[in-house]
Amino acid sequence: MTAVTPAAATSPHVMNTYGRVPIAMSHGQGAWLWDVNGKKYLDGLGGIAVNTLGHNHPQLVAALQDQVAKLIHCSNYYHVPGQEALATELVALSGLTNAFFCSTGLEANEAAIKLARKFGHDKGIEMPTIVVLEKSFHGRSIATLSATGNEKLKVGFGPMVEGFLRVPRNDIEALKQATAHNPNVVAVFVETIQGEGGVNPMHLDYLRDLRTLCDERDWLLMLDEVQSGMGRTGKWFAHQWAGIVPDVMPLAKGLGSGVPIGAVVAGPKAAHIFQPGNHGTTFGGNPLAMRAGIETIRIMKEEGLLENAAHVGAHLKAGLEAALQGVAGVKEIRGQGLMLGIELDRACGVITGRAAEAGLLLSVTADSVVRLVPPLILSTAEADQIVSILVPVIKTFLSEPQG
Repeated sequence: MTAVTPAAATSPHVMNTYGRVPIAMSHGQGAWLWDVNGKKYLDGLGGIAVNTLGHNHPQLVAALQDQVAKLIHCSNYYHVPGQEALATELVALSGLTNAFFCSTGLEANEAAIKLARKFGHDKGIEMPTIVVLEKSFHGRSIATLSATGNEKLKVGFGPMVEGFLRVPRNDIEALKQATAHNPNVVAVFVETIQGEGGVNPMHLDYLRDLRTLCDERDWLLMLDEVQSGMGRTGKWFAHQWAGIVPDVMPLAKGLGSGVPIGAVVAGPKAAHIFQPGNHGTTFGGNPLAMRAGIETIRIMKEEGLLENAAHVGAHLKAGLEAALQGVAGVKEIRGQGLMLGIELDRACGVITGRAAEAGLLLSVTADSVVRLVPPLILSTAEADQIVSILVPVIKTFLSEPQG
């Protein structure tokens, strides 16, 4: 791999928090990126499910340039018209009623946790408990890390926050048993498709059972759509495949096509829990981020990107399945739309660098799952290119001796 030039290399003064591939990007166009040395890459990562519209989308660029020239930030001391406009869009798309805006998925999940706790306290529950899943990932703050199921991420950061009860995914009976006779449970908090945990979809019947159980027991159903939302699976939000509506839905990533943005969209049961002073943020809901969200949704509608994600995603998955069928070491190809994971039978972190060498950007999550979350503008021809680049990389890796 061609390393980045010295001028583009990571400064020794930047904290060493990322195991980076030695590449620095210069610019992008559509589903493609170029590094500072001029090498071209097909973007199968999309900034980790962020760059919904790809790179340098002309309408988004023009809108952001226009907004930057007008107003980037003011304060939530004042009304921000863009918040009303984007909230109206999200409410219409989700069937929920109100939105709170922040800047990241972590903040959105933190706000959801606070909503659940206050929901419990308002009912007189002194120690509210939130049900979470094994292999979940909700963020890296102390509270969201406590909700997260990856124990390796927690090492060195204890003690964790109390108030979470962990159960297996896709097992409604295990959840019922774990919560039996527990009067402190106030919410169930689930990623509709686990991203960092290995691209693990929740079964549609399981999601329906969760909705029913939460209604029966007066709990909040909180569905984390930070990675799986905003059209990635072929519907605006992945839970819509199950025909249900949550009470609380954190969003981020693809909502702003690269501009930092997060949101919590809530229905009647949770929409009015927060009152002035209960929660807030300095940067959340700023005019630039709101314009990015508004324009992202408008362009997605105009260009039919939900249909594209469903069609191209199915094409990509079928291509991978055909090319990897019968290959020893390939355990499963799963996911929906343009959120796909290829699980191998061994740790495969080196594939990230090897794929980049071959001209494809992706990530490995949960140690052994190759993750693809490209821009939603991806074409079938580009999906075929992903297959043609990635499959030889995987086959070569799996043919090497282990140990």
